[in-house]
Amino acid sequence: MNAWLTLAIAIVAEVVGTSALKASDGFSRLWPSVVVVVGYGVSFYCLSLVLKTIPVGITYAVWSGLGIVLITLTAWWLYGQAIDAMGLLGMGLILAGVVVLNVFSKAGGH
Repeated sequence: MNAWLTLAIAIVAEVVGTSALKASDGFSRLWPSVVVVVGYGVSFYCLSLVLKTIPVGITYAVWSGLGIVLITLTAWWLYGQAIDAMGLLGMGLILAGVVVLNVFSKAGGH
């Protein structure tokens, strides 16, 4: 499977796991707790596959950066978490950093 697609799966699985973490209520609710463990398990397994192809710095920057943005948007949608102008600016800067690292940096292995 394509490494970038595998990385996308890792990101989505981490966002699902993190979203369920709140719903697990400190691991006191069974099914949300199962979703947390499975989500993180799938995410880390996919990351381990991605690291065979994409350098660790790039992998982690994309995984964590996009994960931060997606979990913030998910928390806004699912849990009504507020996002203010500075939060939007911060997410924009995170996305810009991921793009710069991947498109312009020699660290990306391009």
